Amino acid sequence: MPKGFEAAISYGGLGYVIPHSLYPAGYHCKPSEPLPFAGIASQKNSINFYHMGIYSDPKILDWFLTEYPKHSDQKLDMGKSCIRFKKFDAIPYKLIGELMKKMSAKEWIEKYESMLKPKPAPVKSKK
Repeated sequence: MPKGFEAAISYGGLGYVIPHSLYPAGYHCKPSEPLPFAGIASQKNSINFYHMGIYSDPKILDWFLTEYPKHSDQKLDMGKSCIRFKKFDAIPYKLIGELMKKMSAKEWIEKYESMLKPKPAPVKSKK
């Protein structure tokens, strides 16, 4: 993990977060929580890995989509930030390790804050 992230219990599972000591504002939906970045959850039918880098940065997503077939023969089952695996043996651990190094804590904070800024209202044209 790049410097600045910490392992923590996040949303009831193992997570990697930006701690309040580095980002005092915390998560905007619940400021008492540290800023989430990645997590692992076991669901009824899958093991899910969540990574905000693939959700927020198209370059990281493109890299992951290109690299995944080189590391796994399983069909990619993916949502916006979630990668689902049916079996532990199917998880491409080396690829996940490389993915975790693709975004620094500073880059995640900057990306997160840029997504929070309100977008200007569209200008109405005069007819």
